Amino acid sequence: LSSLKKFDEIKRANQAAAKKLVEDQLSSSSEDDDEDAELKQGKILDKTFTIYTSQTDGDASELERTRQYMNEAFQSGAMTCLICIASVKRNQAVWSCCGCFCIFHLVCIQKWAKDSLFLVSSPLTDDDFGKKDYPWPCPKCRFEYKRSETPSRYYCYCGKVENPAVDPWLVPHSCGQICEREFKPSCGHKCLLLCHPGPCPPCPKMVTTTCHCKKAKPVPRRCSAKEWSCRLPCGRTLLCGQHACENPCHAGDCQPCPRVSKQRCICGRQTVERLCASPQWQCGQVCGKCLPCGNHTCEQVCHAGPCGDCPRSGKRSCPCGKTKFTLPCTEDVPTCGDSCDKVLECGIHKCSQRCHRGPCEICRQQEVEKQCRCGKHTKRMPCHKPYLCETKCTKIRDCQKHQCRRKCCSGNCPPCDQVCGRTLGCRNHKCPSGCHRGSCNPCPETVDVKCNCGKTVIKVPCGRERTIKPPKCKQLCSRPPTCHHSTQEKHYCHFGRCPPCRQPCQKTLTCGHLCPVSCHDEALVKQTGVHQSAGPWEQPSEPAFIQTALPCPPCEVPIPVECLGQHEVSPLPCHSANPYSCKRFCGRLLDCQNHTCMKECHHVTKLNSSADGKKAGPECSQCEEECSKPRPAGCPHRCVLPCHPGDCPSCLQMLKIKCHCKLSVLYIECLKLTCADLKEKELLISCRNQCPKELPCGHRCKEICHSGSCPLNCSQKVKLRCLCKRLKKEVQCSKIQEGQVSLECDALCKEMKRKAYEIKEAEAKAALEEEKRRQQAELEAFENRLKGRRKNKRRKDEVEVEQSSWQKYKNLIMLPMFGIAVVMV
Repeated sequence: LSSLKKFDEIKRANQAAAKKLVEDQLSSSSEDDDEDAELKQGKILDKTFTIYTSQTDGDASELERTRQYMNEAFQSGAMTCLICIASVKRNQAVWSCCGCFCIFHLVCIQKWAKDSLFLVSSPLTDDDFGKKDYPWPCPKCRFEYKRSETPSRYYCYCGKVENPAVDPWLVPHSCGQICEREFKPSCGHKCLLLCHPGPCPPCPKMVTTTCHCKKAKPVPRRCSAKEWSCRLPCGRTLLCGQHACENPCHAGDCQPCPRVSKQRCICGRQTVERLCASPQWQCGQVCGKCLPCGNHTCEQVCHAGPCGDCPRSGKRSCPCGKTKFTLPCTEDVPTCGDSCDKVLECGIHKCSQRCHRGPCEICRQQEVEKQCRCGKHTKRMPCHKPYLCETKCTKIRDCQKHQCRRKCCSGNCPPCDQVCGRTLGCRNHKCPSGCHRGSCNPCPETVDVKCNCGKTVIKVPCGRERTIKPPKCKQLCSRPPTCHHSTQEKHYCHFGRCPPCRQPCQKTLTCGHLCPVSCHDEALVKQTGVHQSAGPWEQPSEPAFIQTALPCPPCEVPIPVECLGQHEVSPLPCHSANPYSCKRFCGRLLDCQNHTCMKECHHVTKLNSSADGKKAGPECSQCEEECSKPRPAGCPHRCVLPCHPGDCPSCLQMLKIKCHCKLSVLYIECLKLTCADLKEKELLISCRNQCPKELPCGHRCKEICHSGSCPLNCSQKVKLRCLCKRLKKEVQCSKIQEGQVSLECDALCKEMKRKAYEIKEAEAKAALEEEKRRQQAELEAFENRLKGRRKNKRRKDEVEVEQSSWQKYKNLIMLPMFGIAVVMV
């Protein structure tokens, strides 16, 4: 199990690596680049150019070259070290050439400079070594730097900051400060951009200058374009001295005069028509003027000025140079007669002839012992003949690879003349230099990396075209569509297959509508059940996806369709647009004209085309209900007929109903009761007996059985008494209830009230005295207990007095009489 698990892990890792490699090589940068990264790059570029464009009123036309260098600094893989052929990352120390502005790794350029100096100084002898400061070249432009200029530290582009920090919001390897490098050519101003790669743009400052010919008034112009022409004729005198320059105002010297004029030669003998641009010319004749000696003539060709002295005047030497003579110019110098003694061509012997004119003869010495050039062999041979042996030199040349192989080499072997031929780091070209030691120079070639359509191109060092991503192309893809559409959706140039077509299909379906879904001519469908395992150890593979054309889906265009019962009209998909049941009740009016069909929505056959569309048909249900029409008011009986149209028949049943006083039960025909008016109903329901209800006064109602409340005018005779109940009188009950009659007490009644009041006061006074006596007795008994007398020694001094019957019961008699008196008062 562990081995199988490891095998699966390794397999998944290999598949992921292969997939990533394929995506990196084939995917277009337009598909992989992040829009946020482009937005961020644009902000950094705008920030870098802000100070410059503020001087030029937003004109950035002069910044294209600098913009290209900065875009390469941002683009992954575009900035490549030509020495190690690897991408330059933003966190690596770099060095920039001041001639071609190419960027290298700091470690790579240090090794390059060291190797270059070693190769230059290796053929030198010990005496020459160190006496001369040999330069080292830039790997790309061959701009030479001194040994002392070998970089040792990492600086930003402008050279202000050492080891600049990595800031994602700045140009890579930039310090973010203003560049302030001197413009080239120097104009006295400094660069206004932020620290940047590549050359500085032209100076944007405004200066006041005049034209080339100094005729026009000074005008303000850009410092980088301060040289200007007023387009007026120059007017300066040409070199011919006869004509003026007719060209428009220009810089530098005037062009040669284009006119023709007669001009004399230098010696002045001939005059011919020539271009004014070349007034000095020679006629080709020998001067022939007599020299000061008077014996000879000047042998120089047409010349200006004096001819000079005679060349045969003064002291002259003999041919061997040992003797000098002073002779006239007409006489030749004689030989001195001494031996010539000039060294012959052999370099060993001297000429033995007498002083003579002309070259010396060859060495006439006989055979001599001569040593070959390499010093390995000797041989006797004529002295004038050189001796070269056949031995080939076995020394290794300065390339440290090949032997010299030159016959009879003197030891100073020439440089290797073979071509290096080693494959360069780009793997595309071979080294064209002569055979050398150390690593070969980087490939100087550049390769165009193109997008799929070839309209967008970036140049990268040779060898990087296999790993760098293709450029992002803004051109539209021009491939023909692979589906049934005449044109494909607009999308940018890319590698690989075009994205699936997302245009509406628009094929005509069988129903006549157009297919509205996205194009499905090239749909990816999972293919399963096709592959059969070859053995039990074969790993199960993922289901493959095949590209196939799918049929158009069913038409989904909404079609208004009416339900079977004609209750509603709903939009249904075209492929299923058939009459349907809306699941409601049918609702059509049955023959009874009272109920509707309770079946679910169904088809109804119309018997008559002019009939009402809401009338029940033969498919509807039959009414089986009882008649449920409302009865006349007061009729509690049902209709004896089944559910029927029209009015119900009159009710002939008897009603059992109580009278108004609820004491008697009456039997009345329902028809009479329901058809009677209020008065007739009042009489029909009455039992004709006296009303048993009691009036508020307590007497019985004298009316015959009636409905509603009884009348309040009671005619019953009642007795009326005064307040003391002594006087009485008979009057009608209704008058007493209305308060119309009253009975007052007379003088006798008042006298009785006074006597009763006096009796009550006397009784109250006697009761008060009795209460005082009782309290006094209780006080004395309490004091005796406090004196501590013994019970058996106490003497009863009190004499019990027996009370009379009046004293015992006077309270029971007087209290009611006193209450009656109070009420009467």
